[in-house]
Amino acid sequence: MTEMLWNLFYILVFPGLLFCVIAGLLLAGIDRKVVARMQRRIGPPIAQPLYDFLKLLGKETIIPRTASRTMFLGAPLIGFVSLIVTALFIPIFGFTAFGGVADLVVIIYLLTIPAVSIIMGGAASGSPYAGVGLSREMVAIMSYELPLVLVILAISRKAGGVFGIGGLTFSMTQIAEYQAQFGPMITKWSMIPAAVAMLLVIPCEVGNHPFDIAEAETEICEGTLVEYSGPPLAVYKLSHAIKMFIMSALFSALFLGGAGTGMLAVDALIFLLECVAVTIISMSLPHAVTARLKVEQVFKFFWTFVAGLAALSVVLVWFGL
Repeated sequence: MTEMLWNLFYILVFPGLLFCVIAGLLLAGIDRKVVARMQRRIGPPIAQPLYDFLKLLGKETIIPRTASRTMFLGAPLIGFVSLIVTALFIPIFGFTAFGGVADLVVIIYLLTIPAVSIIMGGAASGSPYAGVGLSREMVAIMSYELPLVLVILAISRKAGGVFGIGGLTFSMTQIAEYQAQFGPMITKWSMIPAAVAMLLVIPCEVGNHPFDIAEAETEICEGTLVEYSGPPLAVYKLSHAIKMFIMSALFSALFLGGAGTGMLAVDALIFLLECVAVTIISMSLPHAVTARLKVEQVFKFFWTFVAGLAALSVVLVWFGL
């Protein structure tokens, strides 16, 4: 009974639902504020994403006549739940809610579900604008998946040389143990190209500028979300904020881990501050200084430059450097 209550706490409070919602909305607000300051604007208050979410909850949900009602309303929830589950597998220094021998493989699959849910929702709406958006979303998925897999392969090899079987480990717990003993992964010079690649993957995975090709609000009227309103749109917006946190948290766990302080509250605060720094570097800075890339530019950029960086780390690590 006690174990069941703890599992419910992990899922609903920390590091699950409540923590993800608070952290995601906080990072989204900080991101908007930092971008505004860089562009010499005052910008909205940091709590603005929360205000927007609450406002959308009070709006009417309009379902297009041609839409598939069940899929149209269910798609946002599928993506939202998958993100909450993902957070349970990401260690905060020495603490992990749920772990296993292949956490990273599970995380890769879970991270794909929110993007697929957007595609499902767009397809279910029956809108031609959503059809264009979902095709762009598929291009984005194909663009960032290869570099992400290569980054994870490099990390798995680096930590697997010590803890893994056959020279590889896909356990987040073992990767955390490696960093606790030998220092953060980002301090290993062979992993720096992989870290840079991961920082470039994060905004594309989240769908932030300059890789927001699926949304493209000035081109195709919000893309896949053009027909959404009310609570379903609120869930999508909240999922976007949470995914900002999840991707920043994944980078922190993979590259900025360490021994921690041994006090969970302090470690969680340090972890959250790391996520803020990662969000500013990977999402706020590119948003403020770059223009939106075209679809073909995104695909070429990730399959050449970003994948090349990640592959460089794989080669270096494989040769024991």
